[in-house]
Amino acid sequence: MKKLLGISIACSALLIAGSAEDVLKMAKDAGLEAMPKGKKLKEIQMQKVKELGIRSRKLLTKEQIELGKMLYFDPRISSSNLISCNTCHNLALGGSDLVPAAIGHKWQANPSALNSPTVYNSLFNAVQFWDGRAHNLGDQAQGPIQSDVEMSAPPELVVQKITSIPGYIQAFQKAYGKDTKIDFKLIADSIALFETTLVTPSRYDEFMSGNLKALSAEEQEGLKTFIDKGCASCHSGVNLGGTMQPFAVAKPYRFANIGGFKGDKDGLIKVPTLRNVAETMPYFHNGAFWELKDAIKEMGSIQLDIAISDEEAQKIETFLKTLTGKKPQIIYPILPANGENTPKPIF
Repeated sequence: MKKLLGISIACSALLIAGSAEDVLKMAKDAGLEAMPKGKKLKEIQMQKVKELGIRSRKLLTKEQIELGKMLYFDPRISSSNLISCNTCHNLALGGSDLVPAAIGHKWQANPSALNSPTVYNSLFNAVQFWDGRAHNLGDQAQGPIQSDVEMSAPPELVVQKITSIPGYIQAFQKAYGKDTKIDFKLIADSIALFETTLVTPSRYDEFMSGNLKALSAEEQEGLKTFIDKGCASCHSGVNLGGTMQPFAVAKPYRFANIGGFKGDKDGLIKVPTLRNVAETMPYFHNGAFWELKDAIKEMGSIQLDIAISDEEAQKIETFLKTLTGKKPQIIYPILPANGENTPKPIF
């Protein structure tokens, strides 16, 4: 009897392994990819930083990353001294702000009711912003700083602030060299350089790299359902998103009137990454859905012209939770003190 039980368990294990191999092949055939790691990840980060055009003998040094982190967390980048990059892209909250529409200068909501995308893993996006108008993180960083309804800080004011703070002058010289000219682009690019380090590998990546035990049978079933339903037709690649795609191609989006955002000139909208999606509610470009299963069902209807059942949505959600990754350890920086001529806040 024990021998028969042992044979049964062994056979079950073989069936599960075979099924897992099938799911892995299906995922790769659908265009899903594991997050690069080690040397390969460093190469991608370096490539993204080089695209910024920063003039420095060395790039991605610890001094540059620390400087970028300081600027990312510094609310003095805004005209009011109240809003930092971390305000809307909170690294303790999945890299977003957990409100439907971003709130900026003078408590203004985004006029198009746009939701703040997560900053984690943003280096893997092909484009930045919901309308895809920026093609690197440095250009993206410049936008919210200058926007009247976000940080509302003209470039000359930002440069004036940073160059009036002795500690920042020293930090820039340490990061890039003593002859470094501190301009608005370098300030934004330094923030972007830090952002390239914000990657969150997950159990999903272990599975996609060949560890068939990294996901449970239920999670693998969710991944299979995700692919079978056609979700990977847009949510593919390393970031399971990050490219421009048409939106509401099968049926109208029921909350299209909120904010009235229509995408780029061709009606395309950036596909949000699904990494850490279980932490970055509310969902869609205007934050209209708070429950992940409801967002899944809406996407099935408006994009794929199919009805996703509650059971199927639950299976997909089970898979999506495996995309919650390990966050890098972020130690809040001590920011340098104002100088004698640092501009006062503008409210």
